Amino acid sequence: MTTLREYRLSGQKAFAVLLDPDKIEQNALSELLARTATYPVDFFLVGGSLVTDYSHKEVITAIRRQSTTPIVLFPGNPLHIESSADAIFFLSLISGRNPDFLIGQHVIAAPLLKKSGLEILPTGYMVVDSGTQTTVSYISGTMPLPHDKPGVAACTAMAGEMLGLQLMYLDAGSGARKPVSPDMIAAVRSVVDVPIIVGGGINSGEKAYQAMKAGADLIVVGNGIEQDPDLLPQLSTVVREFNQSVVQA
Repeated sequence: MTTLREYRLSGQKAFAVLLDPDKIEQNALSELLARTATYPVDFFLVGGSLVTDYSHKEVITAIRRQSTTPIVLFPGNPLHIESSADAIFFLSLISGRNPDFLIGQHVIAAPLLKKSGLEILPTGYMVVDSGTQTTVSYISGTMPLPHDKPGVAACTAMAGEMLGLQLMYLDAGSGARKPVSPDMIAAVRSVVDVPIIVGGGINSGEKAYQAMKAGADLIVVGNGIEQDPDLLPQLSTVVREFNQSVVQA
């Protein structure tokens, strides 16, 4: 599969749909997958901060039946490892100070991942204040980065890159009232060379465009598409048009 590093080097942008196994119903998933044949996405992310029925394999199997799009796990804990995916974000919650989510869970997951055959993507995960408490902040017992402090996010990302993390993920969280600001994305982009992932609160083509323009390499949308099916064609089109403008420039 085309890697995020390759997208970054080419100047192209990517679009991912995040599927929470707890929230997506089989019929809705089938309809969504059928629509991606017309309005393509570059990656499916499977997972969430709190998944209770551990049906990752069923969701991945359903995707495989209808799509060849790469599947990346977005784990909340070591129980969310499923070898039938293509890759996994090995998330280190660098915006917080809870050692369990900085290294503790990773120690438990490491031997399982070693045997899984998954591509491991070491990722600096930064939760950003979105105007409401998110599941990940509650579960992890950590404070999000202040929405209006791009310098804090930039220094955090810089430290993560120096520690060897290969991706930076800025996440306003599921159901965010406001997305990660373009100023914060631009501040992080100015200090790191690794690809930047941005998710949470991206519920319009304009917000996606502003995030990409500021420096995001991968746009992630989950709840927005579940609540508004018309968002999929809108975002897919915005990303393709952005990439065409890069090629023509």
